[in-house]
Amino acid sequence: MENKNGKPKRKTKMENKNQYLFTSEVVSAGHPDKCADIIADTIVDKLIIEDSNSRVASEVFVAGKNVVIGGEVKSSCQLSNEDYEKLVKDALAKIGYDGKSSFTKEQCLHPDDVNVKVLLNQQSPDINQGVDQDSGEIGAGDQGIMFGFASTETADLMPAAITYARMLCDKVYNYALKHKHKLGVDIKTQVTVDYGTKENFENCNPQKIHTIVVSAPSVEDMPIEEVRELIQGLIDDTGLPTSMYDKNSTIIHINPTGRYVSHSSLHDSGLTGRKLIVDSFGGYAPIGGGAQSSKDYTKVDRSGLYAARWIAKQIVAAGLAQKAVVQISYAIGVARPTSISVDTMGTYTSANDDKLSQFVMDNYPLTPKWIIDKFGLDKPSEETFLYADVASRGQVGQSDYPWEKLDEVEKFKNIK
Repeated sequence: MENKNGKPKRKTKMENKNQYLFTSEVVSAGHPDKCADIIADTIVDKLIIEDSNSRVASEVFVAGKNVVIGGEVKSSCQLSNEDYEKLVKDALAKIGYDGKSSFTKEQCLHPDDVNVKVLLNQQSPDINQGVDQDSGEIGAGDQGIMFGFASTETADLMPAAITYARMLCDKVYNYALKHKHKLGVDIKTQVTVDYGTKENFENCNPQKIHTIVVSAPSVEDMPIEEVRELIQGLIDDTGLPTSMYDKNSTIIHINPTGRYVSHSSLHDSGLTGRKLIVDSFGGYAPIGGGAQSSKDYTKVDRSGLYAARWIAKQIVAAGLAQKAVVQISYAIGVARPTSISVDTMGTYTSANDDKLSQFVMDNYPLTPKWIIDKFGLDKPSEETFLYADVASRGQVGQSDYPWEKLDEVEKFKNIK
């Protein structure tokens, strides 16, 4: 087929009737960006557990052997520089940088070498006067937009590609934690899902796993053939759906450069908020652009995402759509959202997007205080959730998070 200039018409994905591909990646807790997120949220946990009214924005930069903590804090919990240093080193040890691996100090971050610099300031009273209001209401800690998403593609109502990439990453990472004489913890996985056609993609009907990529650091004396055989075994044992994964037909790349020994922040710097796609929906759905890690619960970049994801899950679980995007927006210091919208991308059943949007607006205040109380965001603990754990595992899509509960499905089913 030619265009009006006589040149061959370029094919698009939509014209390929036999294949429609979508890819998502995931990184482990040992990736430098994730280290920064986890350290930041370890600080958030500490301050909020000690003082539930703490206001925190603790940005973290990890480079080489240096960890720099900046941002703003308002809390009755007063931490010394030594306290922050201990929080950092404890977080790194929990991640896997505990000095007990078989990697040298030149190949991998060692806790004894870490230098911590604290550059935290007091939160601006201009922000605080709009957040903590005399009425008891809590105003949004910042302006911004948040998106929640849900899909029928997996049991957790998440897109298939990021779900399978997370499964693989968890499998390899947990192995690395237990076998430090073989693998390091700075791991990346990537999964490409083939939907067969664009129509299948639009209708949440993935057909198979097309490609898997796994990169995991290995000790220097392990031949690449042994590394690939080891990781191939972990892939096969991950529990990927047999209807989706066939090791004989799936394209698999394991440590594709052939050598991956040096890793951690010694060889790749890390910064809070650089893995927003990994933390959310793997690129399948829009994101607001604001990071969750490093921030307390009044920051709607965090709480607004949780609320929007929760609403999207109720809609899809109620059978009202095959997938749903929920957008919420806020103005700094104002409690009620400035807008709420639901987009089911043409997959709605009994109630259209206008009705769904109106139902949410009529029934759920979605003020920061309502969201905080609903999910217990001011009460992180070992028994409920810890923000550092959320930073490690992903902000959404884990069934044990409070904002993943399907507790209003029946109410959504009754939408007239």
